[in-house]
Formats: sequence, structure tokens, C-alpha cells
Amino acid sequence: MSEHKNRARQKALERLKSQREQAKKEDLIGQLLNGDIGALSRAITIVESSLPEHQEKAKEIIDACLTQSGKAKRIGITGVPGVGKSSFLEAFGMYLLKEYQLKIAILAVDPSSKSSGGSILGDKTRMEQLSMEEQVFIRPSPSASSLGGVAKKTREAMLLCEAAGFDIIFVETVGVGQSETTVKNMVDFFLLLMLSGAGDELQGIKRGIMEMADALVVTKADGENKSQAQKAASVYKSALHLLSPSHSGWTAKVGTCSAMEKTGLDKIWSFITDFYNEGKSTFIPKLRKDQNESWFRQAVEALFIEEIERNPSLSNEFSGLLNQVISHKALPHRAAEEFIKFFAKDIKS
Repeated sequence: MSEHKNRARQKALERLKSQREQAKKEDLIGQLLNGDIGALSRAITIVESSLPEHQEKAKEIIDACLTQSGKAKRIGITGVPGVGKSSFLEAFGMYLLKEYQLKIAILAVDPSSKSSGGSILGDKTRMEQLSMEEQVFIRPSPSASSLGGVAKKTREAMLLCEAAGFDIIFVETVGVGQSETTVKNMVDFFLLLMLSGAGDELQGIKRGIMEMADALVVTKADGENKSQAQKAASVYKSALHLLSPSHSGWTAKVGTCSAMEKTGLDKIWSFITDFYNEGKSTFIPKLRKDQNESWFRQAVEALFIEEIERNPSLSNEFSGLLNQVISHKALPHRAAEEFIKFFAKDIKS
């Protein structure tokens, strides 16, 4: 009898714990949807977590926020290291706050520590003034664990920021490798920041990156560098005319700005508003569909890789075939075909 009572008591305690967790989760979602930045930060932490106990909770949070998302302007920011992405974002963000009272979220990808995988630079050391504003949410994320320097859950974080009522979401990239393509597939407007005074203005600039840009802005156009920045902008403008036109019909804009002197920021904002005004009933709906398709494909790929890493037999087969490819004993596409057959057989069994 006593054992039966203990079991009943244990079940009652588990039910109570489950009810409390559910209430806490619903409270978190409610606070997030009301624009609470603390709740937003906690929700993103849960979504980014790889702990199994957080996975189901993360799905429920995202599902609850999905219908409340999609209303923000999604802006990608890229440029070579040293171009002044953070300085630009702080100056531009403060301009948008002062002139338009917009709620701004910045999902910044920092250089990461190779030993810990964590962010070396923190938000407050990079955008001190902007990070103190109540209408601003800045989330630095480590880039070490994800392809292309973009945090694995950046899309989900964007969605949660939109549900929390942010008007503009900036995604700042590390500006190297595949990050430009990755970010281009998750934002509407892609802003490429450039430097002047590097000799040949087009040196080291990939044609593909310039083709992706919806606007190209030469930074640090102040002091003695102002005239050089304007000359560089002219060169870039001429170069853009030689590229294939955008599928959307949008013509990439070129400008200059100075984060130090706070000049050119209004022009950049006009580029962005013109883009949204021109595309709201034409190319932007298609952009959003393309973003969802890209997200789906990336999610399938990520789950596929996770399954391989989790399953010992799949992991061993993958490693064996990979070694054959590396040692020229098998062609990559043949090895891939063999692995897919093995994968299908393993899943069935």
C-alpha cells in the first residue's frame, strides 16, 4: 500500500512539475510577444541550445511566434574586416532611433575563440551607445560552430525578434567565406560596405558578392578620405553597370557614409525604403518564399548530418566512404550514392 502511495505521489509531483514548466513556457511566450527583451533573450537561448530537454520547448516557442512574424525589414550587412560594420551599425541605428523611433534588432556574428567557440567581442564593447537604448536588442553569436560564419539558429532568432515587435532586423556577417551567400538567402535587402584608398578599388572584390548587393556603400568618407571615398563610389557605380541586372528588376544603389561624422545615413535609409516601396507587391513576396525554401533545405541538411553523427553505423559508413574519396579509391558522386543506399537501408532496419 505504501509503495502504491509513493508511486502515486511521484506521479503527482511529476504532473505538477510538468504543469509548472508549461505555465513558465506560456508565460515566456506571452512576455516575448509583448516585446519583453529579457524574454526574447531567454527564448533565443533555448532555441540555440543543443540540450535535448530544450529541443521540444524550442519548437513550441517558434510555433507560437510564427504567425506573429514576417513584418520586419530584414537587412543583411557585410564587408571585409576593418570596413567598420559595427561603427556603421551604431551610427545608423542611432539615426533610425532618433529620426523614426524604430525598434531595432542586431544579430551580430563575432569572431570566435577556437578553444571555446564563444564570442570574443561583446555587444557593449562594439556598440556602446546603441546597446544602452531600450528599443534596441543586440545579440552577438559565436561563428565557430556554423558554416559561413552565421550562427546556426539565426533564422529562428530573426523570427523571434519579429514576433517581439522589432521593425528592423540587421544580420551582421563576419564578411568572409560563405557568409555572404548564407545571409543573402535569409534577408530582403543586402548592404555591402566597402573601403576606399586600397589602390585598385576593385582588387579582391568578388564579382558574385557585388552581384548580390542591393546597395554598396563606401565607409569612412570623412576628413582627408572624403574625396577618395567619392571617387571609389564612382568606380563601384561604373562596375555595377557591367554586371547582370537583378532578377527582381531592382538597380543596386551606390553611396558613401561616415559613421564618425554621421553623414550619408539618410541616403542609405532612402535606398532601403525605396527598395521596400518598389518591391512590396512584386519581388519582396517572392524573396520571402525563397527565404523559406532556403531555410527548409538547410534544416533538412542539418538534420541529415545530425542523424549521421548520432548513429554509429551511419557515422562509420560515412567515414569509410570519405576516406575512400580522399585516397582516390572512389569518386565522390559514387560514394555519395553508396551512402544514400546504406542510409535508406539503415533507417528501415
